[in-house]
Amino acid sequence: MLFTSEQVSAGHPDKICDQISDIIVTDCLQNDPDSRVAVETMIKDRHVVVAGEITSAHSPDVHELVRRVLAAREPVIQDDFDLTVHISKQSGDIALGVDQKGAGDQGMMFGYACNETHRMLPLPYVLATEAIQYLQQEHHPELLPDAKAQCTFDYRHDRIDTFLISTQHKEEVDPQVVQRICRKIMLKIADAYGLNTDYRALVNPTGRFVTGGSFADSGVTGRKIVADTYGGAAHHGGGAFSGKDPTKVDRSAAYMARRIAKDVLRAGLASRCEIQLAYAIGVAEPVSIQVNTFHSGKAPAAYIVRWIRKHYDLTPEGMICFLGLRDVDYNYTSTLGHFWRQHLPWENTSLPK
Repeated sequence: MLFTSEQVSAGHPDKICDQISDIIVTDCLQNDPDSRVAVETMIKDRHVVVAGEITSAHSPDVHELVRRVLAAREPVIQDDFDLTVHISKQSGDIALGVDQKGAGDQGMMFGYACNETHRMLPLPYVLATEAIQYLQQEHHPELLPDAKAQCTFDYRHDRIDTFLISTQHKEEVDPQVVQRICRKIMLKIADAYGLNTDYRALVNPTGRFVTGGSFADSGVTGRKIVADTYGGAAHHGGGAFSGKDPTKVDRSAAYMARRIAKDVLRAGLASRCEIQLAYAIGVAEPVSIQVNTFHSGKAPAAYIVRWIRKHYDLTPEGMICFLGLRDVDYNYTSTLGHFWRQHLPWENTSLPK
């Protein structure tokens, strides 16, 4: 009955890449709402590679956008990095299907919601994510941007089993100072949720975390998709969200499925719900809708599927319009998970009419 979830900070190299990819998406959509974007980023040391496809009336200043992200996350290289850009236009074969309002790709996407927390997200995932949020908000001068948090929760006894924070720190900082900062954050979170404080607390288990970010590990867009979603408590279709405009159902259908799962709970139809939507490239309607309420349903799954079909337009254009996905600032999604910030339209609290 032990379950573990992880979250990573904005200074983690994979998250740096997600932020670069999403700042490019946002820049293109803000200047041309019909932009088609699919870009990925890789970083290692001072070397950044941005590759993919962009079809837009706007030409993004990729160097400046990368510099903005690095200024906040890897300031040591913000003015001294090597950038390689490999960007072409969207494939004509893909564009043909999207132009006809079909899905920009094939695949399956999942959305999930549960009643464990006010965010309708799994408790161990929320605890790990709040730990990272506190680290980032409190701006401790002893710490550096790269960090991970992990929480193991004992569902049988409703208690935290293990709480782990690994955070980069300045070389001259006493490890005991880092211990005190992180343990205080753990206690604050446990107290806020009325949970036990006698968990096993681990802080920088190797004893030292000075070298971090792109100098400790390479980063790649889309390598933290579980931290982006539900901490492993639900299925994932495998497609990353960051770097893609909303005609890509990897992004838009995953957001819509999350919105629907939350609405199922708000409608009193279940206390835990996972939605699967599947698409064929160039085809507008989903090829399948699947509902799993994990024995918590107040109505049969077939009824909930009919309820979904009645209330939601699940074509790519329908989802884009319903959620206003061409107007979203995707810089809010590339850190702390895509379902964390409650002002985003797929987290909206209003039920469909």
